[in-house]
Amino acid sequence: MVMIQPYCAKDVFDPPAYSQAVKVTGAQTILFLSGQVAYDEKGNPAHRGDFTAQARAVFRAIKAQVEAGGGTLASIVKLNTYLTDIRHRADLVPVREEFFGKKMPASTLVAVAALAHPDWLIEVEAIAVV
Repeated sequence: MVMIQPYCAKDVFDPPAYSQAVKVTGAQTILFLSGQVAYDEKGNPAHRGDFTAQARAVFRAIKAQVEAGGGTLASIVKLNTYLTDIRHRADLVPVREEFFGKKMPASTLVAVAALAHPDWLIEVEAIAVV
């Protein structure tokens, strides 16, 4: 049985919004999810100019991908989030918490100059263990 445990070294700041580290034991399968973006039904960027709607679409895609691989959102141990404007961080946190709660998973957030299409405002990749 897979065990996923967040932890933080005693001398390292332990933020309330994410886990500094995650320990995985007993894993049989590891899922590596490519960066997910907000697509419409034709493969074009969805929710142009609406960061919150794009973020929800991205996390719904992550949920669908991990479930298709045999896991759940609780199976995700690492997220890498890319924003085209770091000011969207304040809007990202509540949407992410809708899907993951306050602490899990381990996470990295960076601002980038651009994503693969100029209308995408967020891209998120994930690693899950099932």
